[in-house]
Amino acid sequence: MPRQPHLPLAKSSPKAATPMAFVQAIMQAYTARAMSPARALAQAQIAPEQVDDGAARITSAQLESLSAAAMRELDDEALGWFSRRLPWGSYGLLARASLSAPTLGLALARWCRHHGLLTDDILLHLSTEGELARLSITERRDLGALREFCLVTTLRNALGISSWFIDSRLPVLAAEFPFSAPAHADAYAVLFAGPTRFCAEHAAVQFDARYLQLPVMRDEAAMRQMLANALPLIVHQYRRDRLLVQSVRQLLAATPAGAHNADGVAHQLHISARTLHRQLQEQGTSLQALKDEVRQRRATELLQRSNRPIKQVAEAVGFASEKSFMRAFRAWTGQSPADFRRRGVWPDRQAG
Repeated sequence: MPRQPHLPLAKSSPKAATPMAFVQAIMQAYTARAMSPARALAQAQIAPEQVDDGAARITSAQLESLSAAAMRELDDEALGWFSRRLPWGSYGLLARASLSAPTLGLALARWCRHHGLLTDDILLHLSTEGELARLSITERRDLGALREFCLVTTLRNALGISSWFIDSRLPVLAAEFPFSAPAHADAYAVLFAGPTRFCAEHAAVQFDARYLQLPVMRDEAAMRQMLANALPLIVHQYRRDRLLVQSVRQLLAATPAGAHNADGVAHQLHISARTLHRQLQEQGTSLQALKDEVRQRRATELLQRSNRPIKQVAEAVGFASEKSFMRAFRAWTGQSPADFRRRGVWPDRQAG
C-alpha cells in the first residue's frame, strides 16, 4: 500500500473538530450489547439524527461526556474494542500502578506493561532513540471496524495519563497509523498536534525523550479526584509545558544568528505565537530574554575561545552591527566585549 504524505499542522483548533466516526464507533458497542445509547447521547447533547451524518463534527467535551456515559452503561472502558470487556475501573488500576514511579519514563513503562495484563489483543511499547521517545502499538488480532477508534484512543489515553502525571503538556512531534487516511483525516492535526502519516507499519506517536525524565507530580489525593470521572484524559489539554523554556533555548542555540521571531519559533514548536508568549510569561521569562541569554552565552564563548574580531562575533550571534552588539554586551555584563576578552572573567569573579 502506498505511503501517504504528512498532513499539515492545524493553525488553530476548531471548536467542533472531533469526527462523528468516533461517535459511530461507540454506537457499535451499544449495538453489540443490544443496548440503547439514547441516555448517553442525550447527556453529550448529540441528536440521534446527527450520528448518521459522517461529515458532522462534535466538540472534544461532547466526546468526553459520551465516552464517560458509555463506559459506565456498558461496563467496558474499552468500549467494545477488545475480545473481552475492561470493566469500570480497569484503567484506574493501571494509573494507580504507575503513580509511585519517580519519573514519567518509569510510569509510562509500567502503563504499557500492565496494559498487557488487561488484554493481549494489543501490546503497547515504549522506546527511545536519541532525543526521541516512541510509544507504539502492536496489534495481536483483527480489531475490525473499531480499529481506528481503538488505536487513536489508546494512544490518546496514554498521552493523557502521561500529561496528568507530570502536570504538563506532552507535545506530539509526529503520529502514524497503519491504515489509509480516512475521510476525516484533517481532524488528526487537532488530535495529535504534530504531523500525521498514514499507511505506516504500526500506530505510534513520537515526542521529546526529555519528558520521560520529568518527575511524577501527582499524589493519592489527586488520583482519587481524577478517577471520580471516567478517565477524562482522551481530550484533556494542559496549558503548561514544563519543557517549553528548555525547548526554546535549544532551538535558539541551534542557530544563534537567526532572527527567531515569535511566529517562526512557535511554528517549530507546533504551538501558536500567542501560546508561546503566554506560557513563557507564566514561567517568568520571555522570548526576548531567552534570545538575549543564548546570544550572551554564545558571545562569551567566542570571545574566550576564539580570536575572531568583535565584528565577526557580533554577526555570529545575530547582531546587524558591531555597535548594537557592543551596547547589548555592556548591558549584559557591565563590560565591553574587548574588556571581557582581555580579562577573561566576569567582574564578580574578579572580586572574589
